[in-house]
Amino acid sequence: MEQFNVEGMSCAACVAHVEKAVRSVEGVEDVSVSLLTNSMTVEGNADIATICLAVDKAGYHASKKGAAASENETSGLSAKDLEDKETPKMVRRFITSVVFLLPLMYVSMGHMMWGWPLPFFLEGNHIGMGLFEMLLCICVMIINRKFFISGITGALHGAPNMDTLVAMGSGVSFLYSVYGLFAMTYFNSIGNDDMVSKYMMEFYFESAAMILTLITIGKTLESYSKGKTTNALKGLMDLAPETAIILEGDKEVERPVSSISVGEIFIVRPGMSVPLDGIIIEGESAIDESALTGESIPVDKNIGDEVSGGTINQSGFLKCKTTRIGSDTTLSKIIQMVSDAAATKAPIAKIADQVAGVFVPAVLVVALITAIIWLFSGAEVAFSLERAIAVLVISCPCALGLATPVAIMVGNGKGAKNGILYKTASSLEAAGRANIVVLDKTGTITTGEPVVTDVVSNIDSNDLITIASSLERKSEHPLAKAVCKYGEGQHVNNKYVLAFENLSGQGIKGTIEGMEYFAGKEDFITSIVGKDVISSFKVQKNIDSYLAEGKTPLYFAGGTTLLGAIFVADKMKEESPKAIAELNNMGIHVVMLTGDNEKTAASIGSKAGVNEIVANVLPDEKEAVVKELQTHGKVIMVGDGINDAPALTRADVGFAIGAGTDIAIDAADVVLVNSKLSDVPAAIRLSKYVIRNIHENLFWAFIYNVIGIPLAAGFWIPITGWSLTPMFGAAAMSLSSFCVVMNALRLNLINVHSAKAFINKNEDISKPFLEKKETKMEETNMTKEIAIDGMMCEMCEKHVRKALEGLDGVSSVAKVSHEENVAVIETVSEVSEDAIKAAIEGAGYTFKSVK
Repeated sequence: MEQFNVEGMSCAACVAHVEKAVRSVEGVEDVSVSLLTNSMTVEGNADIATICLAVDKAGYHASKKGAAASENETSGLSAKDLEDKETPKMVRRFITSVVFLLPLMYVSMGHMMWGWPLPFFLEGNHIGMGLFEMLLCICVMIINRKFFISGITGALHGAPNMDTLVAMGSGVSFLYSVYGLFAMTYFNSIGNDDMVSKYMMEFYFESAAMILTLITIGKTLESYSKGKTTNALKGLMDLAPETAIILEGDKEVERPVSSISVGEIFIVRPGMSVPLDGIIIEGESAIDESALTGESIPVDKNIGDEVSGGTINQSGFLKCKTTRIGSDTTLSKIIQMVSDAAATKAPIAKIADQVAGVFVPAVLVVALITAIIWLFSGAEVAFSLERAIAVLVISCPCALGLATPVAIMVGNGKGAKNGILYKTASSLEAAGRANIVVLDKTGTITTGEPVVTDVVSNIDSNDLITIASSLERKSEHPLAKAVCKYGEGQHVNNKYVLAFENLSGQGIKGTIEGMEYFAGKEDFITSIVGKDVISSFKVQKNIDSYLAEGKTPLYFAGGTTLLGAIFVADKMKEESPKAIAELNNMGIHVVMLTGDNEKTAASIGSKAGVNEIVANVLPDEKEAVVKELQTHGKVIMVGDGINDAPALTRADVGFAIGAGTDIAIDAADVVLVNSKLSDVPAAIRLSKYVIRNIHENLFWAFIYNVIGIPLAAGFWIPITGWSLTPMFGAAAMSLSSFCVVMNALRLNLINVHSAKAFINKNEDISKPFLEKKETKMEETNMTKEIAIDGMMCEMCEKHVRKALEGLDGVSSVAKVSHEENVAVIETVSEVSEDAIKAAIEGAGYTFKSVK
């Protein structure tokens, strides 16, 4: 995808002509032109020089956007690219035009209509007054010559645009007035005072100048408003510091950010902005990440935690090691994503583009027909021309061209402020049209990390936690880490463990203060304390209720005495139930899709409040489920893992959790920086706001022309007497684009997290879309069943699955069960037993056999 700057465009008709010219170039697959940013995005393998030549032949000028950012540049986009250079020029044009327009209006309107006094050299001098008005009008036309250059150039290239209409309206007024001036001099020479007075009243020099000045006012307001639409992007770019304090030996040296390399150490003092992405190697602090994520609460950071460039260090002294620079930093990627989205075009914009392509020629025809009809109806030439000129100047394709891109730009900026990044304009539009949301369980609805949820003990709970933490800190098992972390939170004093032993596939044991302790699965502890003891414990403590919630028990024994059990689970994110309820309130059917077993999925799904649960699915089956759901409507898929990438790509819109894998983020259309599920309804809500705003803009752009053109043409004169002068027509045209842009800027005022917006409870979302199927494994020669020891929970299954998916020749991992101690893989080529064994043991488990 190549991006270009395009000069010379003034309205939606220009956009249509540029796109048509570029599409005719061989090798161009798609092209999107933005009037808002005066830019063009081209996909395909066409030659850049050929593309620029095609644009030049169409009457415009294109140049490739600056060379790709160097390795150390913040991003390919700079603040200079977003600098509002047009508004100051337009302001100067407007002020200079007014300087010449005021005396022109004084002579033509003030004296003629209200009898204001004239200078002695013009008093009673009709020819002098006419020449004075003509000279002033010429000055205004020279100042605003851009309208004539662009309009005439477009017409000569067969691509008339808004400037063509303005140039014709002003030009015809001027030429007719010049004709009147010469006619007046003739009648003055033969002493016909009546005809002199008649032609004096038919001067339109003030109309020609006023049309140009009023259009310039509108363009100035439009340019200023358009500049405001990029404020969010400018704000992001301002976050990046230009210098950083680098540690060189024992010295602190301030250097430009562009000169820093990966691996260098930088220092961030309280109140300073973090210059680049890095990892903390010394110190701790609270970091304000609100500018990137929209989250107002500072995040506590310690040694080993990552920091992002553009965030603010609020309290402690930090020493960090640079991990990403230039365009690879989180801030740069966000800026580039917002910029790229603004350069694309939403499907809804095609309506305006199709109309704009024929709009200007149609207006020219309407203006000509208007003049002819009035002439044939017996009206004077001046009156007929006035009606035709009014039609030319009131017609506005600009509003049509700006209706969609300004809303998309402001919407993208609003999303970026709230940690919601849309990669394209089409994804921003499509998100609001979805009626089904598919959520991956692990890492999306849940945290993706095991945590201790319950402690069920036969002894004092603190004693059990102390023993458990002391034993498990010598283990590398994921569940052991959860227990140790819980122990740290309870501030237990770990005891020294002797004779520690990891009993593969069963559990662990060790001696504490002369007593031998055991920890592990139910079967292992049963062999220590006896089946009756375990059975009695399970009944007394209602252990089955914990199991029904998908929690995994770790049993502990001291000698032959059962001490209790600690339950571990992949905990649900706090905001998940509320976020799903918000989706339901918007009439959206929520499906939870997971590779986990049905018991765990059902437990999480019921607590989260999803409408439908699909469990035991493989990565390629996730894609198939999304495909089937698409027969029932537009589907959003939300995920974070590598195994979600095919489904994210298949969905109408893919949402990636920001903390997910790079592959998932690359496959998605929308990135949620905060990794919060509550941002899913917020993103959909924002999309709906933007779609509604676009509809409003298009409505007013169309209705303005539908009402304005007949009024200017004099359609209502015979019926109601309503008419419109060219000057009022120009004023109305100048305000139309301004109003569209201002309406789009209202999006900055919305609250995307307000659950009161877009409530729709008329939809029946409770009925499942998918029939429940029993999934059976097809037995083929390419299927291998692996016996594994050491798996104790769903997280173990996840680690084994990831290890097996990484093997060459493995097409999919069909099944991993910690309850059956087995994994089943499907292969497309021979995978050796040694390779399988190495993968299993590399993940920390024991390989038993393969068949």
